[in-house]
Amino acid sequence: MYGVYIISVFLMTMLLYNFTQSQRLSMLFEMDYKLMIGLLAVMISSIATMLYESWKRVTKGRNHGLPPGAMGWPLIGETLEFVSCAVSPHPESFMDRRRAMYGKVFKSHIFGSATIVSTDEEVNRYVFQSDAKTFVPSYPRSIMELMGKSSILLINGSLQRKIHGLVGSFFKSSQHKSQITAYMEKYIEEAMDGWKNGQLIHIQEVTKHIAFQVLVKSLINLDPGEDMQFLKKQFQEFNAGLMSLPIKLPGTRLYRSLQAREKMIKLIQKIMEERRRISEATYFTTPRDILDVLLNDNGDQLTDDLILDNMIDMMIPGEDSVPVLMTLSVKFLSDCPLALRQLEEENMELHRQKDRLGEQLDWNDYMSLSFTQNVITETLRMGNVIIGAMRKAMKRVEIKGYTIPKGWCVFMYFRSVHLDGNNYADPYKFNPWRWQDKDIGTCSFTPFGGGKRLCPGMDLARLETSIFLNQFANRFRWVAEDDSIINFPTVRMKNRMPVRVHKKEEENLIHLVEIINKQSYKQ
Repeated sequence: MYGVYIISVFLMTMLLYNFTQSQRLSMLFEMDYKLMIGLLAVMISSIATMLYESWKRVTKGRNHGLPPGAMGWPLIGETLEFVSCAVSPHPESFMDRRRAMYGKVFKSHIFGSATIVSTDEEVNRYVFQSDAKTFVPSYPRSIMELMGKSSILLINGSLQRKIHGLVGSFFKSSQHKSQITAYMEKYIEEAMDGWKNGQLIHIQEVTKHIAFQVLVKSLINLDPGEDMQFLKKQFQEFNAGLMSLPIKLPGTRLYRSLQAREKMIKLIQKIMEERRRISEATYFTTPRDILDVLLNDNGDQLTDDLILDNMIDMMIPGEDSVPVLMTLSVKFLSDCPLALRQLEEENMELHRQKDRLGEQLDWNDYMSLSFTQNVITETLRMGNVIIGAMRKAMKRVEIKGYTIPKGWCVFMYFRSVHLDGNNYADPYKFNPWRWQDKDIGTCSFTPFGGGKRLCPGMDLARLETSIFLNQFANRFRWVAEDDSIINFPTVRMKNRMPVRVHKKEEENLIHLVEIINKQSYKQ
C-alpha cells in the first residue's frame, strides 16, 4: 500500500511538472486530463486506506473494558455528526442515538480526542468528586490559550481550592450580599427606566449589558463609564475566540482575541497598582471586590499573573451564562402564561408585604420567592446554558464496570441527563411546578457543575435573575415575537429575544381614567 502511494505521488508530480512546463498547454490538457484525474483518485484512495488501516491499529487493543461505541472516521472521528446534531433543534440527538445502541456511557472520538461520553448521572458524580490525581479539566486548545495557565478553570490541587474558597467566601459574605443586591437593583432599574411604552426590546442584549456591569463591579469595582465601555468591547473581542481554530497567525480570530486580552490586562494592571498605592497609604483592608480579596491574601502563591488571568476569566459568565439564563427565563415564561401569572402574583405579594413594613427588598427576600426560584431551576434544566464538562483521565480508571484509559477524555453531557424521561416526567415540557417537591441537590441536576469545581457564583446568577424577573414582571406586560434557541457553539437566541413592552402603570392609569369617564357619563 505504501508503494502504491509513493508511485502515485511520483507520477502525479511528474505529470504536473510537464503540464506546467509545456508550451502546448491545451494539447497536454486534452491528453493528460483523464490520466491526471485517475492518478489523483488512486492517490486519495491510497491515502484514505492508509489512514483507515492506521486508525484500526491505533484503536485495536484499546477495547478491553471500554464502553461500547464507535470511533468514527480517522482523524475527525464523529465530530462532524456531533456538530451537525448540535446545530439542530435537538442537539441531544447525537447522544440519544448512541444511548439507544450502547447505553448511557459510550466511547467516541470528538474534537480530536478519544472520548468516553457519559450521560449517566452516577458516573458524572464520580468524575466530579475525583481529585486532580484522577481527572483534570480538559478544554480545546483555543480556550487554554486564552484563559492563561493560571486560570482557576485549569489549575488543580491546593491552589485551585484556595482561589475557589476565597471567591466563594466573599460571594457568601453578608457585606457582599447587601452590596451586590443594591447594585443589581440599580443597574436593572436604570436599564428599564429607559424603555418607552410599546417599544421593541431585545432581552438578550439588555441582559448582557446588565450582567457584565454587575460582574465587573463584583470583580474590580468598576463603575459604568469609559473604562467599562473599553473593557466590554475588548472582552467581547476576547470572548469571540474561545471556540476558534487554534491558529495564532496575525489576522486570525485567536490572534485578535489574544490582542484584546492584552489590552484588558493593561487596564486591570493599572487598577491593581492604584489599589496597592491606596492600601499602603490608608491600610484599608475590608475587601470591596474579588480583586481586593486576592490582593489581600498574605500567601506567595497568588502572583500578579494569576490574579490577572482570573480577573479576565471570571468575566465570562457576564457575557454568556448569566444573561442567557435571564433571557431564557423570559422566553419560557412567555410561552407559559399560567407560570407567568403565578410569578407575577408571587412578586406583587412580596412587594405589598414589604411596603406594609416600610422595608426594602434584600437578598433573602428575592431568594425566598419559591415559585420564582422554581422557574429559574426549570429554565436551567431545559435551557442547559452549560451543556457539559470535560475531564482528562490522569490514570487508568474503573467506573461501574467500564475502563477509562489514561489520557482519554470524559465528556459529561448534562443536557441528556436533564432531558432524560427517567429523571423528569415529560422532560421537554416547561413545568416549574415539578420542583415544588423535588430536591435540586440530586446528581441528575448539575447546571453549575459539581464537586470541587462547583461554580462559586451560582447563587449570584439566581439572585440576578430573580431581581430581573421581579422588576420586569411587576413593571411591564410584554408580547414576545417569534424566536428560537441556538445551542451551538453557545446557547443563545437567534433573534436576541425581541419583546414589545407595555408599562403596567400607564395601562392602569388609562384603565382608571376610562372608569372615571364612564361614571361621569352616567351621571
